[in-house]
Amino acid sequence: MPDTNETTVVTASREVDADAATIFELIADPSRQPEWDGNDNLEQADPGQRVRAVGDVFTMILTKDLAVRQNHVVAFEEGRLIAWRPSEVGKPQPGHEWRWQLEPLDDGRTLVTHTYDWTDLIDEKRMVRARNTTEANLRASLDRLATAATATG
Repeated sequence: MPDTNETTVVTASREVDADAATIFELIADPSRQPEWDGNDNLEQADPGQRVRAVGDVFTMILTKDLAVRQNHVVAFEEGRLIAWRPSEVGKPQPGHEWRWQLEPLDDGRTLVTHTYDWTDLIDEKRMVRARNTTEANLRASLDRLATAATATG
């Protein structure tokens, strides 16, 4: 478990010049995620895994050692919210969560908030990486996502 004095929730936000539906499609389709992942952690995901509800599970192949991760969707609202908790295939979720929230602003602009929450992380092997996931990492994903969304929209 994290030290009780540690900050275990990291968040970054930015406005994107694209509508929420366009941005959400890039996030909810795992095969598109490696294009904009600012952590350079995602190698690939098979097409056809578009997330549609809480309880969905999608798989990703990581760049480091090409390990496969299952991502368990724990929050979902079409066009507005998606969150998942990764785990090794067939193993319990170690307790960290990636969350995306989209708030339409006006005329094709959206406020996008990306959060990494490792408050419940119990896997000691993942603590170093969790501690090294900073707002700058999240911002890199937001910036790449914005670029992809404006090119798409």
